Amino acid sequence: MVAIVAVPLRVWGGDSQSGIRVLPHRGRTLSAMGGIVGIGVDVCSVDRFAASLVRTPALADRLFVGAERGLAVRSLAARFAAKEALAKALGAPGDLGWHDAEVVREESGRPVLVLRGSVAAAADRLGVRTSHLSLSHDGGVAIAMVVLES
Repeated sequence: MVAIVAVPLRVWGGDSQSGIRVLPHRGRTLSAMGGIVGIGVDVCSVDRFAASLVRTPALADRLFVGAERGLAVRSLAARFAAKEALAKALGAPGDLGWHDAEVVREESGRPVLVLRGSVAAAADRLGVRTSHLSLSHDGGVAIAMVVLES
């Protein structure tokens, strides 16, 4: 017998009034599972992204929050792809702020999306309760896939 554990929405660094959320990567119990709200995939050429960062020094500050900025360029490219994939999964509303979505790593190394501000509001409008994020980089290409569930 396989047990599926319920994982509630967790609050990142405060109470539910903070408006900052970490969406869990696992679903609820089988009987309570919602449907897929959105799927997004994005790829990013690591070399092309690195050239953009050199050509436009302020780009890293515009796209990433402090903790993300110190990562290797292949990891930045994967995080950029994750933010693009998240926007696609949300239906690509035009009012999303780059700093309102952050990729953090759990202790296990699993990537998790942290949503705040405009991105959290877009997710709330769609009834998003659970997210799944996969990142990879190989052969000069970074890829991210996001699945959002209600």
